[in-house]
Amino acid sequence: MSTSMSLYQIRREGWQALTERLGPAGAMRFMMQYDTGYGDYTEERRDLFADLTIDEAIDALNKQGHSEKPR
Repeated sequence: MSTSMSLYQIRREGWQALTERLGPAGAMRFMMQYDTGYGDYTEERRDLFADLTIDEAIDALNKQGHSEKPR
């Protein structure tokens, strides 16, 4: 059903569901938790990890207590 709905209809139905379940104040508190953010995470991630090799990433994860999965 949602694939045939417009974005406006989805927002309207979503808001109705939230207010029915949480009440108007609870629905507003729920909505205030979400922020669209800013910037370009993909570009920031490329810059942040530009010099990191896959082996270095695996070593860092292992040092944090994550175990490497067998290949």
